[in-house]
Amino acid sequence: MSSILSTQDVVVRFGVLQAVSQASIEVIEGRVTGLIGPNGAGKTTLFNVITGLQEPTAGKVFFDGQDITNKTPFKRARLGIARTFQKLEVFGSLSARENILVAAEQRKTWDRSGFDPAKVCDEILAKVGLSHVSEFMVGTLPTGTARLVELARALASNPRVLLLDEPSSGLNEEETEEMAALLKTFVEEGLAVLLVEHDMSFVMGTCEYIHVLDFGVVIAEGTPAEVQADSHVQAAYLGTKTEEQAS
Repeated sequence: MSSILSTQDVVVRFGVLQAVSQASIEVIEGRVTGLIGPNGAGKTTLFNVITGLQEPTAGKVFFDGQDITNKTPFKRARLGIARTFQKLEVFGSLSARENILVAAEQRKTWDRSGFDPAKVCDEILAKVGLSHVSEFMVGTLPTGTARLVELARALASNPRVLLLDEPSSGLNEEETEEMAALLKTFVEEGLAVLLVEHDMSFVMGTCEYIHVLDFGVVIAEGTPAEVQADSHVQAAYLGTKTEEQAS
């Protein structure tokens, strides 16, 4: 399968600190891809490089075969890259519907397909199960519901790739299961999803392919089963030495 999004040997340095080192990953359409690793592994930094919020020290980012390394964040959004954030980013004083409508109206400024922002907004509200709270101010909603609003707002830009930074953060078990089911629905429709996540049960049950970062280096990649069995991944998460390291 060919990738819709990829990074090639990305390096990010902050002074003497190398946050990301020669990181190459691929994201495939119709698949949930995971990007995992211990705290400080460089996951969000790599996310920021992909979306244009962080300039890489070296390396490239490709989208649909095009080098987008030097493109601004808004140009990447117009190409079809959308994201959510680890820290919930919503308009708390606006309703759920207004949050999504803001993104749909913004899309109208570059998308010439003639779509109706209000109709798209209502369709997305129904799709993610928010119709019943559409007129509630987001600041009054529980964290799990507010995360769905942020997700829905990202969908309003009609992305081809959706980047999710800690989407299960603050969710209870039932909400996490609902989020996983939603993501599977999205990829069945052809969307590519890349997620950073610490909840390993969520990752292993949702992702088809996983890249593992540790100290900015991709130390493993593969299916959930392959990643779980990898001794380097076990060492990174458990702090144990592999037989190779111990020798």
